[in-house]
Amino acid sequence: MNAWDRLRARAERIKKQYPAGTRVRLISMDDRQAPPIGSLGTVVGVDDIGTVLMQWDNGCTLGVTDADEIEKI
Repeated sequence: MNAWDRLRARAERIKKQYPAGTRVRLISMDDRQAPPIGSLGTVVGVDDIGTVLMQWDNGCTLGVTDADEIEKI
């Protein structure tokens, strides 16, 4: 399996774990512009590299990467 296939398989696993509409809470995010820890949001989708696309309740749309942590609520 090449690198692209591994990346695509990882993205598919994340899509199953966090389907659009899933509500989540932010545990940690390594970004200066991150919403506050504990922020709630709704998953909009997952892109081809596994970034969880978000609509945070505070209006922020910063996506969640593998460097960040969220939990389903």
